[in-house]
Amino acid sequence: MAELFDMEEKQERLILVGVSTSEHDDTKESLEELKELVKTAGAETVAMVIQNRERPHPGTYLGKGKIEELLLLIEELSADGVVCDDELSPAQMKNLEDALGTQIMDRTMVILDIFAQHASTREGKIQVELAQLKYRSSRLIGMGHVLSRLGGGIGTRGPGEKKLEMDRRLIKDRIAQLNRELEDVVKSREVLRAARNRNPIPVVSIVGYTNAGKSTMLNYLTGAGVLEEDKLFATLDPTTRNLVLPSGQQILLTDTVGFVRKLPHHLIDAFRSTLEEAKYADIIIHVVDASNPDCDKHMHVVYETLRGLGVTDKTVVTVFNKQDMLREAIAAGAMLAETQKDLKADETVRASAKTGEGMEEVLAVLEKILRESKVLIEHVFPYTETAKIQVIRKYGQLLEEEYREDGTYVKAYVPKETYMQLFH
Repeated sequence: MAELFDMEEKQERLILVGVSTSEHDDTKESLEELKELVKTAGAETVAMVIQNRERPHPGTYLGKGKIEELLLLIEELSADGVVCDDELSPAQMKNLEDALGTQIMDRTMVILDIFAQHASTREGKIQVELAQLKYRSSRLIGMGHVLSRLGGGIGTRGPGEKKLEMDRRLIKDRIAQLNRELEDVVKSREVLRAARNRNPIPVVSIVGYTNAGKSTMLNYLTGAGVLEEDKLFATLDPTTRNLVLPSGQQILLTDTVGFVRKLPHHLIDAFRSTLEEAKYADIIIHVVDASNPDCDKHMHVVYETLRGLGVTDKTVVTVFNKQDMLREAIAAGAMLAETQKDLKADETVRASAKTGEGMEEVLAVLEKILRESKVLIEHVFPYTETAKIQVIRKYGQLLEEEYREDGTYVKAYVPKETYMQLFH
């Protein structure tokens, strides 16, 4: 009988390390999130270590005593590597690697690895490789054998590993080439946006912290069939779907990549064209995981990221999602507030995209906002102008329609642009 070999990839065992610079910072929560990121990347967290310092050590990130403690922990737990919760300088990475004798990664490497696994479109793959190369180009000195490391672990996969021994010149050339390719993709995205602007169909962009339930909401409302997983960054490439509201009004609903604490600036730069979908939206749906104890901090991260992208003057509907899980958590004794507030939002709705609870209210709120931005018309269109009534049906909200001798009487709300199109 032929011998069977276990070809399964060995799951990496990792120790997570963070530096707390004050008793009021969120290092513990940030490490818990890093644990989720590591799990999403396919590895296992075997220990979490926090060092209290005024600031991270400039040469080794951690102090000498904590490094000695880590050495013993690595041996005791048979750990394959250490992940630091902050982005390390090339010197910190090399010095820590030399001191601990194991692979050292940082939060950025883990996030880049997840993005490399989840990019499926041409744009997503270009953006990920660009972010990987920009990160690596600043770390060529000091990374030593890390660049030529083989295997299936975090930081070794994705399009950025096509040439393991790339020197600075090759990386620079590749970055220039990718930037040109990305420019072409961005141009085509801008053409699509321009076409959308000419067609006055309102655009609603779904934003939120990663894993808040954005894809579940998009699927529930539009049947988009987008991947839903209880993992961070499960969906990466933006999806736009048509949605017909109960009044018959059409809107375009766009899902965006999730936000996260300490989102690497390489990624924000690379994914700017994708993230900027929110900039061109008429309304923003801000999805919040109401069952997460850190939801206030998550909301702050989302608003800060939007502000960094120049998205500051939009109508925001905050949906406190996962109400079913919130009730379960409260029943189990969790110290969570039954109702949350978002003072920056124009409207708030409590819902559960998974069960459909509150989804009708979300649609009603969208209709109310869109109606407030429209003009009420009462007009009799001659039968020679029936095409205009089709325009009203598509872009407006038809309230009354009556066939008369001299034409069709219509009472409807229409966007200002449509009003100009109908009567000028």
